[in-house]
Amino acid sequence: MLENIESNYNCANASKDLHDLKQELTDLQAKDPKDQASQEHINRLENQISFILNKCDINHRSVYE
Repeated sequence: MLENIESNYNCANASKDLHDLKQELTDLQAKDPKDQASQEHINRLENQISFILNKCDINHRSVYE
């Protein structure tokens, strides 16, 4: 998970960051987490992915396929 993604995020890093975030999310979801902390981590990862997609004007569909 990236620590601080802010409005000045550099979209040149999007490809690697999205790959890393998506992989971390997939790994975490595969563990079938049910505790509150894991759910919050999943939500944060999903929010970071969405932020990068929106900020860098990347098609959401291509990232999740």
